Amino acid sequence: MAVMQPSTRPKAGPATDAKWRWRHLVLAPHRLGFFLAMGVLVSAGLWWALVLVDRSLWPLGFSWAVSPTLLHGSVMVFGFIPLFFAGFLFTAGPRWLGVQPLAADALVRPLVMQTAGWLIWLAGGHLHLWLSVAGLLLALAGLGQMVLKFDRLVKASKSEDRLHATAILWAARVGCLSLAGSALALALNAHDLAIAFVLTGLWGFVVVTYVTVAHRMIPFFTSSAVPMVSTWRPFWVLWALLGAAIFQVVAVWVEWRSLPGGLLGQVWTVMRGLVELTAGGVVIWLAVAWGLVQSLKIRLLAMLHIGFVWLGLALLLSGATQWIGLVAGQPVLSLGALHALTMGCLGSLMLAMVTRVSCGHSGRALVADNFVWGLFWLLQLATVLRIAGAVQVVPGGVIAAAALLWAGVMLLWGWRHMGWYGRLRIDGKPG
Repeated sequence: MAVMQPSTRPKAGPATDAKWRWRHLVLAPHRLGFFLAMGVLVSAGLWWALVLVDRSLWPLGFSWAVSPTLLHGSVMVFGFIPLFFAGFLFTAGPRWLGVQPLAADALVRPLVMQTAGWLIWLAGGHLHLWLSVAGLLLALAGLGQMVLKFDRLVKASKSEDRLHATAILWAARVGCLSLAGSALALALNAHDLAIAFVLTGLWGFVVVTYVTVAHRMIPFFTSSAVPMVSTWRPFWVLWALLGAAIFQVVAVWVEWRSLPGGLLGQVWTVMRGLVELTAGGVVIWLAVAWGLVQSLKIRLLAMLHIGFVWLGLALLLSGATQWIGLVAGQPVLSLGALHALTMGCLGSLMLAMVTRVSCGHSGRALVADNFVWGLFWLLQLATVLRIAGAVQVVPGGVIAAAALLWAGVMLLWGWRHMGWYGRLRIDGKPG
């Protein structure tokens, strides 16, 4: 493939070549990372929508070698998100750190390994357990190589402010360990343990990275676009956000098999609910302090702020779930809280941030046009439907509808942006 030959990379000049070409993917890290991430995202979204159609609407006769819940959770946490991270971190990271940027062709092998690994993972889930394990190991090898490259950038930096990059690096290490643990658990046929590692990766790797980037970028973007809003991001706010994520990792392992019985279990449930309700309230307050209301007039900025608000709502919903479940005697809406986080927060911030980077680095205006704005609100609808689907009295088809809507949004969004990444910038600048 042309993408594997860095020596053939064209020098970006005036955009006289309007054709989509593979070699253009290695002109900049965001092109390659985002393109491959879109491929995994769309594939995983369409696959899961079909699985839910098979479950609730129209039997398709799927066979399973691995738990579909584990297949879905793993690819949604470790599949496309680290590829998006690569596109962003190897584009913005060198500027944060004041170091020489890494050439995109140096990322080809680790990112392609991850992409191939996750496609093999999904195929193996239907064909054979060990094929899925092989896919996980391939993805882990690619992720490990990617993390090592980012580690070198951080260590090479002489910048006084390396806190954000260092926090992300530690999160990435947690991600590698979590993925390795999940692969080992799957090989031992311990699916519950594998899911615990997936949830560890979700909070300890993905959420930590998201809140670290949000702390650095949302106040900056807001102050740049909205008059009278200053850049306010004290480090104690970052530590509070990281603490909330770390608490969730602890909760995963406290509740891995089941809660302790009797008074001890009740005390833990009350404490977890209190921590989550408090953290959720702090996040909502922070969103307002960062200019939530003022941002609503600017679409792309509003998308970022609304995505961050979903983090607060997810924590509030999870905290309420703990207390309601204590009274009801069983878990209530726990999957609703999880999807408020994953679809509402992570999905919305992904849509906003990747759109912003893709527009800016393709020579386009930093705006959310009607197409993106419409997709964003369809994503919000999909999130609400999925949360509603966690209520037992709601028909099962609601969850399938949410998955189909998610898959459609990501397909349309991905199709547009994948077309950009293989073409030269429209303003003729390099990158």
